[in-house]
Amino acid sequence: MKVNTQSVNFAADQKLVDFIQKRMDKLEVFYDRVVHSDVYLKVQKTSQKENKIVEVKVHVPGDEFMVKKQCKTFEEAVDSAVSSLERVLVKRKEKLRAHI
Repeated sequence: MKVNTQSVNFAADQKLVDFIQKRMDKLEVFYDRVVHSDVYLKVQKTSQKENKIVEVKVHVPGDEFMVKKQCKTFEEAVDSAVSSLERVLVKRKEKLRAHI
């Protein structure tokens, strides 16, 4: 799956980009018709520890899903977002099967 990773106001290192690609590739196990996805990494300027924001937009034929997570680290936020997307994609797959 093609994953576009964009970091806002900072440069993401290659390890983080590879981690995101690996986690996003696992979504194809749950729903194989994912066209591509966009991942936006942001750092919120606050005094809180949980200031890393990850927004994931997944494009599937006829629809797109958006998940936004805020955690202490980008890895934790990506894991949380991908697990939420897994549930959404499984629901969509079951819904499509019900129509057949």
